[in-house]
Amino acid sequence: MAVRVVFLGKLADLAGTDERDIAGPLDWDGLLATLSDPLAEAVAGERTRIAVNGTLLSDKTALSAADGDEVALLPPVSGG
Repeated sequence: MAVRVVFLGKLADLAGTDERDIAGPLDWDGLLATLSDPLAEAVAGERTRIAVNGTLLSDKTALSAADGDEVALLPPVSGG
């Protein structure tokens, strides 16, 4: 199995896909290492949030995902 990483909004545009499977277990450094430079920069940005299995992390650097987990990367939302 693997960790399913879901890219939303502009992060999907940068990734060129809506989702990607990454070998688990997955931590913060491992996630950034698997992403291209512009995508890793966007994910590391202060306003990008991460959810694991639907639960938002208060500290994204504490990411810890096991095989079968889903990690959603949520870009900043602009609204009107």
